[in-house]
Amino acid sequence: MSLQQLSKKPGEIAYTLPKLRGGEEALSLTASVCPYCYRVLPAVIVEREGKVYIRRVCPEHGEIEELYYGDVEFYKRVTKYTEDGRGTRHIYTQVKTLCPFNCGLCPMHKQHTALVNMVVTNRCNLSCWYCFFYSEAAGYVYEPSLEQIRGMVRSIKKQGVTVAIQLTGGEPLLREDLVDIVKLLREEGVRHIQLNTNGIKFAELYLEDPGKAVEYARQLRVNGVNTVYLSFDGVSPVTNWKNHWEIPYIFETFRKAGMTSVVLVPTVIKGVNTHELGAIVRFAAKHIDIVRAVNFQPVSLTGYMKKHERDKYRVTIPEVAKLIEEQTGGEVPREAWFPVNVSAVFSRFIEGFSGEFKFEMSNHPICGVGTYVYVERENSGVKLTPITSFVDVEGLLEYLREKWEDLVAGSNRYVTGLKVLYSIRKFIDPSKQPEGFDLYKLLFNIVVKRSYDALGELHYRLLFLGQMHFMDLYNYDIQRVQRCNIHYSTPDGRLIPFCAFNIFDDIYRDKIQREHGIPLEEYSRKYGMPKGMVTRKYVRDRRRLESSELYKLTYEGVLMPGK
Repeated sequence: MSLQQLSKKPGEIAYTLPKLRGGEEALSLTASVCPYCYRVLPAVIVEREGKVYIRRVCPEHGEIEELYYGDVEFYKRVTKYTEDGRGTRHIYTQVKTLCPFNCGLCPMHKQHTALVNMVVTNRCNLSCWYCFFYSEAAGYVYEPSLEQIRGMVRSIKKQGVTVAIQLTGGEPLLREDLVDIVKLLREEGVRHIQLNTNGIKFAELYLEDPGKAVEYARQLRVNGVNTVYLSFDGVSPVTNWKNHWEIPYIFETFRKAGMTSVVLVPTVIKGVNTHELGAIVRFAAKHIDIVRAVNFQPVSLTGYMKKHERDKYRVTIPEVAKLIEEQTGGEVPREAWFPVNVSAVFSRFIEGFSGEFKFEMSNHPICGVGTYVYVERENSGVKLTPITSFVDVEGLLEYLREKWEDLVAGSNRYVTGLKVLYSIRKFIDPSKQPEGFDLYKLLFNIVVKRSYDALGELHYRLLFLGQMHFMDLYNYDIQRVQRCNIHYSTPDGRLIPFCAFNIFDDIYRDKIQREHGIPLEEYSRKYGMPKGMVTRKYVRDRRRLESSELYKLTYEGVLMPGK
């Protein structure tokens, strides 16, 4: 079935349920798509030999199966915490066809927006083989104007929820007016602005003139950038050829500019950088004065790939957790990770306590997991203490879930809430807490003060480790996309879930950006560049970058010998 036919027959769906094989157990039913014709199909999630698979049957292309989750016990532990969202806070499109071909956002969506990805350019100074997109491959340049950006922000605000906006691309630092974009977002009332970047421009500027690099970063910071989402695929040149050599100069720029909230974002690819996951955690801990988190992203296998190729590179969340446990000597065990949606339990408790609607993340439990670790410096290394080593997280979650009803039904929310808050001490073992760290006091301030600063203090005392596994056509689960809270803004005012926007690129990303973009040749003429050229690709001076003391100090203690 073609996309054109699908749009003409919005109700068509195949009802052939996949059959179980010997030794399999059905874990749940969902809906998926055929990766070849986009037909919406019923699917079954099955357990086989300790792993979890998603299977569907297309009447045209036959049975299609893909690894869904690499460990069934991990799957059962995280799916205990399934939360139903409360829907989007504003309807942008009416239901006209089947999910996920009706985006942006429609009444079928089960979660309000938490993070908006705003693409400010599709140009990039690198050409990574696993990247979703860049201008030369697309054949056009997409760079929304300031007025288009203002319109997108105002459309986002219709939900009436305080959301974070991430400026992304391409490479956002290629926009000469990036500081003006940040100012615009702040003028429009955006409280949290993230910058998703490879950071190379900071390093280029630093090598040219450190003062110029620091001033540029400072201008971004003082005008509103809260957090830098920094691409970082490994500690060695082999795994992180993208910006390994530039990281020391980027970090030095950030330190001098006061940019002290950096999230390292490794794309995890089996056999490429999976041997360095523990080293990445220790690298983050070494630089905890500016690094606040690591957000591992198991690779989304875009495009059409044969199964043996997918099996070669595919890695899932529980496998990453296992590797981190092994590579940190057990300091960060698999049991320390919880699905992102457990945060909704805390959000609803605070909402019940305050009587005010609170932002929540009710993602599908398979989408992502996270944990916090306390970092202590030891001689030349670091010691990692996961929060689960001194907090009964499961007990605390169950207790807050039970007491939420008391808060909602009680005559005095504040008094009831204080009693509950006082009682949570029993889930924290002070004898096992790191010396000088009082988690209960921090939690008390977050709930009672209900302030952004109080929450920020918790983040500044701990290192957050997260995983987010975005889908692809082969492991697609429509229940997951319906609970997505990471959305892309578009110039036509819609908000489109991440795993619809990038996966069905011919319906969403490429179609929308082509409509609002300009051809490469036109862009080249407009900006006086050689025909068809829209970006100067980065060329590094490796010898110069490696020769400084700054480079050596940055990787000291974590760079693997011989790498």
